[in-house]
Amino acid sequence: MPRPPSPSIPEKEFVYGALKQSLRLDGRAMLEMRTPTLTFGPELGWVECSLGKTRVLAQVDGKMVKPPPERPLEGMITIHSELSSMASNEYEPGRASDQEVTITRMLDKVLRRSDAVDKESLCVLAGQRVWHIRLTIHVLADAGNMLDCACLAGIVALKHFRRPEVEVVGDEITIHHPSERAPMPLSMHHTPYCLTFAFFPDTATPPLLDPSHLEETLSAGLLSVALNAQRELCVVQKAGGVPLAPEDVLRIMDVAVQKARELDKIVERALQEDWQGRTVEVR
Repeated sequence: MPRPPSPSIPEKEFVYGALKQSLRLDGRAMLEMRTPTLTFGPELGWVECSLGKTRVLAQVDGKMVKPPPERPLEGMITIHSELSSMASNEYEPGRASDQEVTITRMLDKVLRRSDAVDKESLCVLAGQRVWHIRLTIHVLADAGNMLDCACLAGIVALKHFRRPEVEVVGDEITIHHPSERAPMPLSMHHTPYCLTFAFFPDTATPPLLDPSHLEETLSAGLLSVALNAQRELCVVQKAGGVPLAPEDVLRIMDVAVQKARELDKIVERALQEDWQGRTVEVR
């Protein structure tokens, strides 16, 4: 599949000149995010997240499995991301691009290895049965900053998901249908959010938050920060690019804390509104 043409020289010069004056093509401020839009499906754990024209679909499902012998008291969480040519003509079907590998690794660090979900609460019968939670991420459209959109969709889907109620009597396990007993939410330790900042070759150009596809292409480096509303830092990732001074990184952290708190309010409000309009029938 042919690669799309890179930005022309006049386009580069125009964007660099505008960013140097703290002006962005979409009219946002340098440290302003696109407002996320969360759409919930008919099933619990089905969430579509939009950041501008970037759209990501996240779906969570669970099944009961036998745990590995080295971790008999913990449930399992697996994350699968799919980046097809539907998102952009830059991606080839059946072949994992570098960006897909980076996103999958970052999702694993932010959502699984940061212990966002309490894995011990997923244990049903020690050494015999645990819940296996599978999170699937589908990128529907890439208009820049896929990583933040995918992380937000993933964590909201985990908070939205409900697993069936389980009753254990001796060695006998009974899984109750949602129509018999109300399903249970996952036990969450914290809610991490990912925020990506772009840097440019000219040091006079200030860093910007939530880059568009063109800004990502022209940037000289990206710094992704994952943290929660309680100021707990989970992941910092900078894959190459221009070097940053420690004071620049600390300044970015202050901005990231403020944005994480704003995101937390948006997510909680959206989940509450969806839950109020949803009826769970118990016979």
